[in-house]
Amino acid sequence: MDTGDLIDRSSSIAERLTTTQAAPPSWLVLATAVAALILVGYGPLWRLTRNVVTIAHEGGHALVALLSGRRLNAITLHSDTSGLTVSSGKPYGFGMILTALAGYPAPPLVGLGFAALLGAGRITLMLWIAIAALAVMLVMIRNVYGVVSVLTTGALVFAVSWFGSDALQAGFAYLATWLLLLAGSRPVLELQRTRSRMRDGTTDADQLARLTRLPGLLWVAVFLAIALGALVAGAGLLLSATAGICLPIPGGAECPAG
Repeated sequence: MDTGDLIDRSSSIAERLTTTQAAPPSWLVLATAVAALILVGYGPLWRLTRNVVTIAHEGGHALVALLSGRRLNAITLHSDTSGLTVSSGKPYGFGMILTALAGYPAPPLVGLGFAALLGAGRITLMLWIAIAALAVMLVMIRNVYGVVSVLTTGALVFAVSWFGSDALQAGFAYLATWLLLLAGSRPVLELQRTRSRMRDGTTDADQLARLTRLPGLLWVAVFLAIALGALVAGAGLLLSATAGICLPIPGGAECPAG
């Protein structure tokens, strides 16, 4: 690709970021939903796709730590799909509670935000927001596996957004969004199984229990409620915008008559 082609491509991307794209066909929306369900439900594939969920999880901790006035020190991602975000500040108080709370809701809420963008026809914008978020997160990654994981994910999203056809971009964007929405609940269920089996008090729910003096099981229920709520709302946005299926969302627009 020469300089002229690069400039033309950059201009095209800039234009697409500020305009809407046509909604993909309904079969693609439904097919990506089924594919995402398989990626989440089938164990061997889940061990791979869970890395994406972990990136969003730790990104949630990191973002809320910064917004609540804490100092973000490091993010590490591990090959067993676990992760750790370290921040400095008071080990108690509202900021610490919000930081501990942010991890598990982050993937489904990011999925909900992406669904809103896709429902509005902002496919390219959604992909480039993902690239920007990964680039910012990369600065705070402090281990080799984490760097490789975030770089690989970012490179894949960039390649699709830069070189992919409209159909490929739409398919990839919808698959990623469905994945985040559908994957919101499984880590929460795994969290509760870990709490029941190990009882070492190191999970986010147990940390919240110590900070708030509310039962850890209550926080697990909060995580699950957020994940399921985001899934219902996000599915409504994706399906109503493209497949001609209208799922009423509380506080949202009503379904058209007929």
